[in-house]
Order: sequence, then structure tokens, then C-alpha cells
Amino acid sequence: MRPMLWATVLAIAATISAGQEPSGTNTQPTQEQAPATQSPAPQSSAPGQVPSSPGPVTAQQQNGTYTIQRNARLVILDAVVVDNKGTPIPGLKKEDFTVSEMGEPQTVLNFEQAGATIPPPSVTINSTAELDKLTPRAPVNIIVLDEFNTRFEDMAFARYSLKKFLEKQPDKLEVPTMLLAVDLQHFTVLKDYTQDKQAILQSLDKHFVAYPWQTHNYSWIGERYATAFITLRRVAQATTGHFGHKNMIWVGRGFPPYNFVNAPVDQQHRVDNAIQDAVNTLRDARITLYTIDPAGVMIDPGKYGSAAAFNDPLGGNYQFSALAKATGGAALYGRNDVDTEIGTAIKDGATFYTLTYRPTDTSRDMQKFRKIVVTVNRPGAKVLTREGYYLSYGPGRVDPTNPSRRLVSDLVAAEGSQMVYDGVPLTLEKDPTDANTYLLHVDARGVAWTYATDTEPRHAELILMCTQFDKKGKELDRDARSMKISAGADAPPTGPLVRPLNLRYHMKRNDKAVRARFTVRMAATGRIGTADAELN
Repeated sequence: MRPMLWATVLAIAATISAGQEPSGTNTQPTQEQAPATQSPAPQSSAPGQVPSSPGPVTAQQQNGTYTIQRNARLVILDAVVVDNKGTPIPGLKKEDFTVSEMGEPQTVLNFEQAGATIPPPSVTINSTAELDKLTPRAPVNIIVLDEFNTRFEDMAFARYSLKKFLEKQPDKLEVPTMLLAVDLQHFTVLKDYTQDKQAILQSLDKHFVAYPWQTHNYSWIGERYATAFITLRRVAQATTGHFGHKNMIWVGRGFPPYNFVNAPVDQQHRVDNAIQDAVNTLRDARITLYTIDPAGVMIDPGKYGSAAAFNDPLGGNYQFSALAKATGGAALYGRNDVDTEIGTAIKDGATFYTLTYRPTDTSRDMQKFRKIVVTVNRPGAKVLTREGYYLSYGPGRVDPTNPSRRLVSDLVAAEGSQMVYDGVPLTLEKDPTDANTYLLHVDARGVAWTYATDTEPRHAELILMCTQFDKKGKELDRDARSMKISAGADAPPTGPLVRPLNLRYHMKRNDKAVRARFTVRMAATGRIGTADAELN
């Protein structure tokens, strides 16, 4: 394998258990006081919205340092209940469910019926912006075509199966659906969220797949693992601002086959941490992962031909299927009716119940796995939901002079992506007095304010990055700035503060640039928002 990239993947994973991000990068944002203004504008969440955890709180320690803590948390469970034939059971009520965490019974605070947030017939969704504005709590489907760990002939069958499934659906899909394609060089949004079946079919027909020769070359195994982890993380980060449940249907092999039996124990531990980080990231974004192997009936989908033997169902000891199970999804393989498997995953995503509870165990032990068991009082019924969770470490502290690898990776993924990141609600408009000056408005829901101290006023920290592209999508220029913005003298030193940000940015225009993407990352939450501008 290629040692440098594989080492980078392991280095990123190695610091998860330490609760900080790895350091070292060649991209250095500059420290700058933000040219921003603020104005009070209290906002409310979407109706019925229950955040997965309350806003961050800054606590002063005896040594004078400050750490961000979340003193209370809510657990949101999206659960599908099926009978012994795998058919979803509708019509269940709150009192039909029993939830326990670490063996202790929990009180369900909020309950939502299956299908309660499906977009009404009067609404039609054709973009991320329309989704977040018109149906902010609607469930969605995200279909990912894995083109870096899947054989060329299997990818062709996967496309055929997806088209076969879609052609049986009504012209207006019930649930907004996004279609992505990923290979080692490209992350492509074939179609943004839409309910238009024909639009998805047309985008699929226009997509040409390159022959994945790296799949047959063992030296590329590090890149293939890295691409899987990065893809999961970037989809979760891009969609975390939409509160609705997300069904990710991964059509492909996921992880390449790799035997860790003879690998160093430390290397296995690091990969385990990377998998756990992926599970936590998907969980925080309310993503349930379904993996569909398009290879069909094979003795061992991890191998091909005479080398096949009964073994790991998805190849390698570190199964991609483990991620699906941990998020409440499933791994579907060993069948030739892939279109039916896709339909099963989509059907599950539209028939889930949502339960919310506040755990009775308030310990902050990051190493403790909090096992969740959900049952219903129906004979033979089975509940499909996530197995449990670990507490997540907060985002690492931003060092503008030496930003971490993960921070740079997240920012570069956001700036180069065609997905709209809605983790930070962000709107953009051009200054009417200057063609190269832009006004960015960060909604109050996306701003995390620190508490005032003896030495510092109340403030918010963020990174603002502007990237310019030419007509072929090639990056021409990148400007990243680390900002610390004061809340103003009228802000209370502690307590809730609901206040937006208004940022003013003057762009040094590249003559060849036709498009610019603005990326904002809040330091306290790690969430990212993007906004695009045409530069014609």
C-alpha cells in the first residue's frame, strides 16, 4: 500500500481517543479580527425540532483555562419496527415502546409517528435550499455510488438496478432524494435533493464511469480506505444542518478487503477509532447507513473467482457492514435482485419512528459505550435502530498558524464539494456599491457564543474561507481567515444569546474566476456552512 496516505489516515484516527485533532498542514489561515457587525435577531428552531444536544457552555477551570462542555444531552433514536417477514409495522404508539440505556429504563420525552414528516403533496423539493426552507424536518434519501471499491461490471449492474427501481416509482418521489458518485479522484453530486424521478434518471444516464483500475491494485488500499472514511464524514458534515432523518444507501463494496490479523495492534486500534469516529459523525447527522453489495450471489464478495470462500461478507476483517449495523441500518448482499434491496432500504427510511429521551446516566466517561435496547410489545416484532453510542469529543482548538490535518481536510472537502453544507445557516448577497464585496449573514441558530471572562468579552470564533474557481472547476485562489468576533457591550456576560452575524468580505478577484464558494466553520461546534456566488 502507499505508506504516506495510509499513515495520514491512521494519524487522523490516532488522536480521536485523545480528544484533539492532529497537527501539521501546509495550508495556513491567517489570524484576523473580523470585519463584522451584529444585530439582535432571536430565532426559533423548526416546529417540533429537538436538538441532539444543547448549545456549548464555556466553563472556567482553576488554572485559568477554558473548556467547552455540554452539560446535558438528548438522545434521538430513529427506529424501524418490522415483523418476522421484515415488513414494517405502522401505527405504533409511544406506550408501545420501551427504551433502556446501559440496562436502565429511560423515559421517552418525545415521540413521532412513522411518516409524520413526509413532505405534503402541495410541496415539491428540487434543491437543498428548498428542502431546508419548505420541509426542514422531512426525511431524505442519499444514494451513494461507490466507484472506487467496486468492479466495473458490478458498477454497471448497480446502475441498471437503480434505474430498474426508479422506473417503478411514481414521477414524483415521496421522499426527496440525492444521488452521489464517488471515485478516488472525484466526489460528484449527480443530482441535488429532488422529488423528480426523471431528473435523477437523466443525471444517471449522463454520468460516465471510469474503469477503477486501482480496485485491482493492492498498493492503493490505503487510498481506498481513506476515501470511504472521508466520504462518510463529508456527507454527514454537509447534511447535519437538516434536522430530518437521512437514509444513506451505499451501493458498492465500502471497504477494500484487508486482513488485519498480522497488522500491529496499534494500527488496528487506530482504524477502530476511525470507524468509531465515522459512526459518531453519522449519528450526529441522524444518518442511517444501508450498504448494498451489487456483486450478487457470491460465496465471498471480498474475493472473486476460484479464490472465493466462506468468509467476511464484505471483505476484510473490518467490515463496512459494522458501520451500517451501528447506525441502525443493515448490510444487504448475496442477492441478485439489487433493485429490491434498494427498495428495502428506501422503504425503511420512510417508515421510521422517532423517540427522544434524556439519559439517566450523566457521567462524562468518553470510553464507555452506552448500549441502547429498544423493544415493542408486539409478538415477533423486531426494532432496527442504532446499537448505542460513545460521547463525542468536541472539535479541537483551532490554531491559525498550524491548523490540524482534520480541520484542513474538512475545509478543503467543503470548498471543493458540489454539495451545499447547511451545518451553519448562511446566506450571501453582493454589496450594491462594490461588485467585489460580499455580505454574508450567519443565522443566529448557527452561532455559538462563549461566556465573558475577566480578560475577554463574549465572542464567537470562526473560520471564513473564500475559494475561486475557473469555468472547468479548477481552483484558482483560496483565502482563509480565522476570526474572533465580539458580541458587543450590550450582550449579557452569561446565559443564552441568540444573535446573528453579518460579515463583510472584499474579494481580490481572479480574472479567470467564474465562481466563488464561501465556507464558514464555527470553532465551538465544528459545523460548516457554504454559499456560492457566480462571478459573471
